[in-house]
Amino acid sequence: MGTTEFVATGRRKRAISGVRLRPGSGQIEVNGKKFEEFFPLKIQREMILSPLDKMSTVDKYDLIIRVKGGGTEGQAVATRLGIARALVLEDGERRQELKNLGYLTRDPRKKERKKYGLKKARKRFQFSKR
Repeated sequence: MGTTEFVATGRRKRAISGVRLRPGSGQIEVNGKKFEEFFPLKIQREMILSPLDKMSTVDKYDLIIRVKGGGTEGQAVATRLGIARALVLEDGERRQELKNLGYLTRDPRKKERKKYGLKKARKRFQFSKR
């Protein structure tokens, strides 16, 4: 099998997404399921495919995506980053345009760790005067 394949990783909070981009007809598989089945919300599907939309290459590639960790929204953002990075690997000319659109920026925000003596990371236990 001599098909060229571009592999990239996207992350967001605890979610990690491995994206395999290969020339094809626009079929997308996420963790062995259909794309629509794994991401049922239309807004998430549109967000994930937005880098492909902007480059008008939706039907030119098949995607095999593996996601783990985090929630659905984090997985969706991680997948979008992975797709954008894979597109840049495939053609370096796209880098500046995708960067200007903000698709190559990794969101660095993570959940802050819980501190001892507190209820959560910053929330305190209720104070009672009497």
